[in-house]
Amino acid sequence: MSTQTRLQALSDFLKARRAAISPASAGLPQGTRRRTPGLRREEVAQLAGVSNTWYTWLEQGRDIKVSPSVLDCIAGALQLTKDERSYLFALALENGAGAAPYPPQEELSAINPSLQKILHELTTCPTIISDRRCNIVGWNDAAAHVFLDFAKLPPEERNMISLLFVRKEFKRLAVNWQQFVRGYLSIFRAYYGQYVEDRWYDDFIAEMRERHPEFHPLWEESRVSSAPDVVLEFRHAKAGKMLFHLTSLQVHGSTDLRCSSYTPAGDSNTEAKLRLLMEQQV
Repeated sequence: MSTQTRLQALSDFLKARRAAISPASAGLPQGTRRRTPGLRREEVAQLAGVSNTWYTWLEQGRDIKVSPSVLDCIAGALQLTKDERSYLFALALENGAGAAPYPPQEELSAINPSLQKILHELTTCPTIISDRRCNIVGWNDAAAHVFLDFAKLPPEERNMISLLFVRKEFKRLAVNWQQFVRGYLSIFRAYYGQYVEDRWYDDFIAEMRERHPEFHPLWEESRVSSAPDVVLEFRHAKAGKMLFHLTSLQVHGSTDLRCSSYTPAGDSNTEAKLRLLMEQQV
């Protein structure tokens, strides 16, 4: 991303995180004249031990000098998680790992035999393999039955973020569609911060904002997580109510791949429903 885009992303992130913190959780009095949620800028500056002017400039997205030690203080004041802290550092210090050119699609799509076997063995756990741009490069039969048959889509249309907004199947499937989307957007933003020099992300985000009005407010929440752990309720057209735990794992190797597995909730009959669904559609 360009310097201006990077600094704007930093500004948006700081504002969103500041608004998400209650004065009480920061050990500050609630007060009676707060017009906006969360902390004031001067309160963040006070908690971080920096001047109000300096923090204001940082949050405004000005191109100022920052140091890791000061960013640590900002991260502490804003109560950032490990993933959020990494995102802050990537944007503020412009130290992303995206300088290298993006590998060609055919290289990304090559899933090694061991990972393919894992996919096959996860019989009743819908599982998707995606790259760092959230392009789907692998899936198992369970995923094809619960979500959609990705094989019927051209490779260039198999982007999970885009599909969540384009395909009606996903909106009908997830009872809490916004929670479903937030999980993937938090992963996508973690990549966005990690690969700050890859302009593809800016182009993709601009396109999503233009085509899908629902995308913008969810993206502006600035959630960051490399591995969100959530429980999702699906209402499948044929199987009915299904409950899954989403577990997202990084696949170590030469390519930056992620394994997102939906495990049937143990206290539900989801696994039995999934087995029946798959048997009926053989």
